[in-house]
Amino acid sequence: MLYLSQMTGKPVVDSDGEKIGTISDLAISTGEVFPRITSLAFQGPGKVPFMISWRKYVDKFDDDGIVLSVPAKDIRFSYLQPEEVLLARDLLDRQIVDTQGMKVVRVNDLKLSESGTQLRLLGAEVGMRGILRGLSPLLEKAVLAISELFHKRFDEKLIAWNYMDLLDRDLSEVQLSVTHKRLDELHPADVADILEQLDPQQRANVFRHLDDAQATEAVSEMEDEYQADFIEDLDEARAANLLGNMDPDDAADIVRDLSYEKAETLLRLMGVEDAAEIRQLLGYKDGTAGGMMTTQFVAVRQDATVGQTIEVLRELPEDHPTVHYVYALDEYDKLVGVLSLRTLVLTDDNALIRDVMYDEIIAVPPDEEEDDVAADIFKYDIPAMPVVDEHGAPLGIVTVDDAWDAIEEDVSGDKMKASALKIVGITLAALLFLALYTLILLQVTGVIGQ
Repeated sequence: MLYLSQMTGKPVVDSDGEKIGTISDLAISTGEVFPRITSLAFQGPGKVPFMISWRKYVDKFDDDGIVLSVPAKDIRFSYLQPEEVLLARDLLDRQIVDTQGMKVVRVNDLKLSESGTQLRLLGAEVGMRGILRGLSPLLEKAVLAISELFHKRFDEKLIAWNYMDLLDRDLSEVQLSVTHKRLDELHPADVADILEQLDPQQRANVFRHLDDAQATEAVSEMEDEYQADFIEDLDEARAANLLGNMDPDDAADIVRDLSYEKAETLLRLMGVEDAAEIRQLLGYKDGTAGGMMTTQFVAVRQDATVGQTIEVLRELPEDHPTVHYVYALDEYDKLVGVLSLRTLVLTDDNALIRDVMYDEIIAVPPDEEEDDVAADIFKYDIPAMPVVDEHGAPLGIVTVDDAWDAIEEDVSGDKMKASALKIVGITLAALLFLALYTLILLQVTGVIGQ
């Protein structure tokens, strides 16, 4: 086995034994499962770059260098073809998406396999051994020997090329991203984890390979601090489409973090109904029941039958959020009752909602603090809490997921405060130690000077 790091910088010798340059890179054609090396790039006298066909001119190769099959005068130089990529220039040190480990890793070396006069690319080394080998092969061997001495494994971490997929051919502008399997096979939360680890340019590259449904779910799963920046970087038409497809409360949270100009542009570009729902939520203060609620809930008249209510549920779109309760309204649209799906399923179709609903309702006003709303949801062990106006009409619901998000934000904030206080404490202690040390040193110096 050979590695790219072992070959670069080694001599290129013609058939007469004359050194004509040093290896700078190897090219592959990406159409094969384990692609053959197709071209040799080397630096000639004065560091002038040259490229030649591997098949035509390479006779022998090993980690000591390359011997050509013809004298220097018979070489005809070539150029990189559209389907070719250079290993060192285009792959080495690039970040790639490891969807099996759900993380972003870096290509530290490239492993090659000898097959007669051919040389094939096996895959990317993404572990510590690749880093050590790049620094010095002797260093890698020394660490490997020490590991064996202590009976510790120090294996390669190789991503085989046949598990890789080039997500963009324009490698001069976009860093390489690869996947063990197609992104559309992953859960949206896993895609979100991957996107968060990439830089904006890579993120946009990967994002282009998701359809609208997958993209919407992935953005919804991203952490808050990434969402607004990500939407800012997107094409305005697609950004508006994604926000329009999201749950209104999630979309409102993102729009709230955008600049005013950007937010207004996206709201104008999306559908009137979607924009109206988001604008309604933006009217409530952040950190309140109104700011965290969703306007997507199911409500029927109390004089409707169970059968009619079930038909309403059947006609909901596929992307409608999970329904935990159906809310009952009187003739003035006031919330007067609630019933679970279990009650609906177990009740005769001809029964009236008013006869089977639960009329002791726990609800909150839109200006209720989100901490109090979350506390009530967990106190009463309910999947959703209705938010009502001053007349008792439902405005939306706060789900248990929203409550968990509020709690996580508080916990994260407390942790950040605790970390900040700890850092301040350590810094003060260090400064105090430094001051005392300096004082003692000055005293000692003064004594010696006397």
